[in-house]
Amino acid sequence: FVMSVPPRGMAELLPAASFPGNLHLVMVLRPTGFFQRTFTDIGFRFSQEDFLLKLPVVMLSSVSDLLTYIDEQQLTPELGGTLEYCHSEWVIFRTAIESFALTVKEIAQMLQCFGTELAPPPSLPPCREEITAVTKEGNLLLSSFEEPDSGECSQDQQQERPGDWETVNRLLGQLREMETAFDGFWEKHQLKMEQYLQLWKFEQSFQEVKNAIEFLMGQQAEVPDTGDSIPQVKQRLKDLDHFDGMAQDLIGKAQVVILHGHQLAANHHYALNLICQQCNELRHHSDLLSEEIKRKQLRLQKTLELHTRLQQAVQCCDEGAYLLANQQMDKCQSKEGAQKALQDIERFLENSSTYLNYDPQALHYDFESVLTPELKCQIQALQVKLENVRSMFGNRQSCFRKLLDKHVRPVQLVAPRPENPPRSKSPLFSPKHGERLWNRGIEVMHDYQEKQNSLQYFISETLTPFTSPDMVDEPFFIWQGYRAEMDNPAMLILLPPVLRNRKDILFGNMPEIYDFHNKIFLHSLENCLGAPERVGCCFLDRREDFQMYEKYCQNKPRSESLWRQCSESSFFQECQRKLEHKLGLDSYLLKPVQRLTKYQLLLKELLKYSTSCDGVQELQEALVAMLDLLKSVNDSMHQISITGYDGDLSELGKVLMQGSFSVWTGHRKGPTKMKDLARFKPMQRHLFLYEKALVFCKKREEHRDGYDKTSSYSFKHFLKMNAVGITENVKGDHRKFEIWYSGREEVYVVQAQTVDLKMAWLNEIRKILFKQQELIKGTFKQFLCGFHSAAEAVLLSHC
Repeated sequence: FVMSVPPRGMAELLPAASFPGNLHLVMVLRPTGFFQRTFTDIGFRFSQEDFLLKLPVVMLSSVSDLLTYIDEQQLTPELGGTLEYCHSEWVIFRTAIESFALTVKEIAQMLQCFGTELAPPPSLPPCREEITAVTKEGNLLLSSFEEPDSGECSQDQQQERPGDWETVNRLLGQLREMETAFDGFWEKHQLKMEQYLQLWKFEQSFQEVKNAIEFLMGQQAEVPDTGDSIPQVKQRLKDLDHFDGMAQDLIGKAQVVILHGHQLAANHHYALNLICQQCNELRHHSDLLSEEIKRKQLRLQKTLELHTRLQQAVQCCDEGAYLLANQQMDKCQSKEGAQKALQDIERFLENSSTYLNYDPQALHYDFESVLTPELKCQIQALQVKLENVRSMFGNRQSCFRKLLDKHVRPVQLVAPRPENPPRSKSPLFSPKHGERLWNRGIEVMHDYQEKQNSLQYFISETLTPFTSPDMVDEPFFIWQGYRAEMDNPAMLILLPPVLRNRKDILFGNMPEIYDFHNKIFLHSLENCLGAPERVGCCFLDRREDFQMYEKYCQNKPRSESLWRQCSESSFFQECQRKLEHKLGLDSYLLKPVQRLTKYQLLLKELLKYSTSCDGVQELQEALVAMLDLLKSVNDSMHQISITGYDGDLSELGKVLMQGSFSVWTGHRKGPTKMKDLARFKPMQRHLFLYEKALVFCKKREEHRDGYDKTSSYSFKHFLKMNAVGITENVKGDHRKFEIWYSGREEVYVVQAQTVDLKMAWLNEIRKILFKQQELIKGTFKQFLCGFHSAAEAVLLSHC
C-alpha cells in the first residue's frame, strides 16, 4: 500500500476504516519541501497510534525510491509509473459493480420467496424479464472491461485483468445458473398450475351436476309411488315421465363429467384419488336417481293396472245391476219374453265373464306389493259387490228357466185363465218359486239406483246440523249469559273470590271461535249446500283458522281446574236457574271440543257416499287435515302436563308425536355401567318428539277427590335431534328400535306397543333428520360457492 502524505498529517484524513483489505507493508512518500517534511515526520510520529496499524512502514523520500519496490507498469503517472488509471472512472465502475451484485442478490432472494409462496398457484410473475434485463446489464458491464483488441491479447494480459472483471463474470455465471434452475422449476410448476385449473373446472362441473341430481332426487321423492284413483296415478306417472326426461339429460351430463375425469386420470393428474372418488360418487348418484324413478314407475304402473281392473269390475257390476233393474217383468211372463230376457242375461254374462269372475284373493296376491289400506278396502268392497251381483243374476236365471219349463209342459184340460191374471196368482211370484227373493232383488236394484241419484240430498242433510244457527249461537249465548252475570253487581256477593278477574281462563278463546263460525265458516258451509263438491275445499281453505281450537284445548285443563274449585258455589247454581239451562256450565264448555271431533266424522260420512263424485280428493285431504289437527291438539294437551323441565318447551319446536314406551338404556362412558343390567329391566317412559329434541318423561297418575285420575309427566332428560341417530331393527323383537346419541355415547333401545306405532315414529324421526341434513348441505353449499368465488377472484387478480 502506497500513499502520498498531505501536509496536514495523516491522522486527520486516513482513518483505519478507509483500508478494508489486508495490509502487509505501508510505504509513505514524504513531501519534498523541508518544512513540510519536518512537520510530516513529527505528525506521523505522534499520530501513529491513531492508525491502529501494527505494520512495517517504509518512508520514501522521492518517487524514484518507490520504483525500487513497485514496477512502473503498476504505478500511475503521478507516482512515476505508466499505468493508465482514472480514479473517477474507477469509482463509477466500482459503484456499478456493487449495484449489479446487489441486484443479483435481490433476484436470488425474490426467486427463493417466489418458490416458497407457490402453494396457491399464482400467475406468472415478471421474474424471467427481470433476469434477462439484469443479464444484459451485466454483459454491458463486463464488456466495458474488454479492450478493442481483446481477441489478440496474450494469456498473460488476460490473467492481468482486474478483479472487478472476475467479479462481474462470476455474478453473471450465478445469474445464468439461477436462470436455468428457475426455468426448470417453472416448467414443473406450470404443469401443476395447469392441472390445478383443470381440477378446479372439473370440480365445478361435478358440483353443478351433483346439485342438479340431488335437487331432482328431492323433487321425485315428493311423488308418492301409489295412488287412490286412476287420474291420480296417471298424473303421478306423467310427473315421473317428466322427471325421467330431466334425469336422462343429467345422466348424460354426468357421463361427460366422468369422461373428463378419466381423461385427467389418464394424464397422470396429481389429484388422481380425488377425481376417481368424485367420478364414482357421480355415477352412484346417477344410478340411484335412475333406479328410484324406474322403481316408482313400475309400482305406479302396477297400481294403475289394479285400479283399472277394479274400475272395470265395478263398472261391470253397475251395468249388470242396471240390466236387471230395467227388465220389464210384465213382458217376461210369456215364453218369448222370458226367453229373450234369459238370452240377454246370458249374453251379458258371457261378455262380462272376465270381470264378474274376478277372484279378489287372486288380485290381493298378484298386487300385494302395491296394496295400500285404501286399495285393500276397495278389493273387499268389490268382493261383496261381485257376490251380490252374481247371486242376483243366478236368482234371475233360475226364475226365467222355471218360467220356460212351465211353458213347455203338456197342455192340461183346465179352465181357461183370464188374459191378465192377477200378480198374486202368477206361479212366478208364488212362495214356492221364490217370490220373496225376487222382490228383494228388485228392491236392491232400485235402492242402488236411487242411492246414486240422491247423493246431493244426503250431503245437504249431513251438512244441515253444522249450518244451523242454533248450533253456532248456543256457545255464544252461554258465554254471554254467564259473563253478564259475572259482571252483574247484584251477583258479586255470590261470585267466588277465586273466579274474579279470571273470566278469560274459564271461557278461554270461546269468543274468537264464535266469531270465526258466525262470520266466516257458517257462510262457507251454507254455500256448499248447493255444491257439495266444495265441502272439502271449504275445510282446506280455513285449515289455519282451525288452530284456534288447539288454543282452546290447551286452556281446557286450567278452565276445568278453576271450574272444580267453584262448581258447587251458589253463584253457578243461580246462573243456571236464571238462564234456564238444563246442563251445567262444564257441559257447555265442552261443546267446542265436541264440535272439533264431529268435523272429522262429518268428512268420513261424506267420503263414504262420495267415492265417484267430484271433490273426493279435496274431501280426503280435508279429513287428513282435521285428523292431524286432532292429533296435534291431543299431543299439545299432553305437553302442558310436563313438569320439572328447566326451560321453555316452545323453544324445542312443535310437538310431532307422543306416547309411552319401554326403554332400555346403555352408556359407553360414565360412572354408571348400565349396559348389562338395563338389558333385563326396562323403564317405562313417555316420549315427546319435538322438531328439535326428543324428551323423556315418566308418566304419573294422580287421583283427585270426586274426579277421574289425571296424568302428569315428570321430565327426566332430552336428546337434541341434531346429534341423534337411529337403528331401525333390533334383534329379538320387531317392535324395538334403537336411538343413539353423540356417536353412540348413549344408546336407548325403545319398544313400541305395535309394529305400526314403531314405523310411525321412525318415519317422523327420519323426516326430522332428513330436514337437518338438507339444512347442513345447504349451508355447506353456500360455503363452497363462497370459497370458489374467492378462489376465482384471486386467480383473476393474479392474471
